[in-house]
Amino acid sequence: MNQKNILVLFGGTSPEHEISMASAAAVISALGRHNVIPVYITRKGKWLLYDGKLDNVLSLDWEKFGTPTILSPDRTHKGLLRIVGDKVKIIPIDVVFPALHGPDGEDGTIQGLCELAGLPYVGCGVLSSAICMDKAFMKMTAKSLKIPQGEYLVFNQEELADLPAVLKKIRYKLGYPCFVKPAAGGSSIGISKAKNKQELEEAIAVALKYDNKIVVEKAIKGREIEIGILGQGANAKASIPGEIIPDGEFYDYDAKYVKPDSKTLMPADIPEETARQITKYALEMFHGVDGRGMARVDFFLDESGKVLLNEINTVPGYTKISMYSKLWEASGVPRQALVEGLIELAIE
Repeated sequence: MNQKNILVLFGGTSPEHEISMASAAAVISALGRHNVIPVYITRKGKWLLYDGKLDNVLSLDWEKFGTPTILSPDRTHKGLLRIVGDKVKIIPIDVVFPALHGPDGEDGTIQGLCELAGLPYVGCGVLSSAICMDKAFMKMTAKSLKIPQGEYLVFNQEELADLPAVLKKIRYKLGYPCFVKPAAGGSSIGISKAKNKQELEEAIAVALKYDNKIVVEKAIKGREIEIGILGQGANAKASIPGEIIPDGEFYDYDAKYVKPDSKTLMPADIPEETARQITKYALEMFHGVDGRGMARVDFFLDESGKVLLNEINTVPGYTKISMYSKLWEASGVPRQALVEGLIELAIE
């Protein structure tokens, strides 16, 4: 592939800001042969471009050295508008690589801006991004595809106003323990495990800090299996399945990014038939949400050996410990080749 101008977007206004920064650092390091145009989005939503020598996006003082910029929705520009005083310079862009996680990053908003701008971008489109970001709609889609999943309930802001009724419904429909999650969120931020009524009330309060709609899931005893998808249409392929062994009760934020003892097994030590079933469900889910480019699909393998869908993530992390790139590396696709492949898919 010829050298391209690759706009890498990272940071952002979501609670996953720090993870996005780490993902961007890994993506940029794999784009050595291209002209990387890094744009940092502050927690308040300001876009900053840095065009000097970039050794590490994590250590740069973006507020001090960045220049205000915006991605023009005007298709005749096809690029960034770099603003210096009263002068505006157009910087042409060939491909956008959103390394943004969570709301305003993987929920279809940035993808919609790229569509307006007429620019190719890495990853899923507007509709699939929005569906997969909202766990309630993701679960509805899985149900329509007849992909098995655990028992769950969804509550919106109006329903949550009658908390006693919500607690009663959860107790009788799901029981304890259960997991409470913000409907639109990632990296296990805002997720809690509740073993009794008091913990359930506390868990709902935590989840509501991140979204006004929550998903409550019956706890599943079993193993956590993940698989990566790369490609689009009939050419989409699945990686080998890998297993997460969390350092803690479940794979929460600390187990993912802080604690050193969480482990992964590549490939997962599961029967061949189970691996085939997981691959089949993962591809069906990817196609069912009209996925393209990439996704990581997460499953539970319960104590009886039944495969249950957990969720699908359309902008999986790219950090050194993130599962998506590790799954593909274990499948024979190194990080640089993976990033190059994603850019080619975007251009296609």
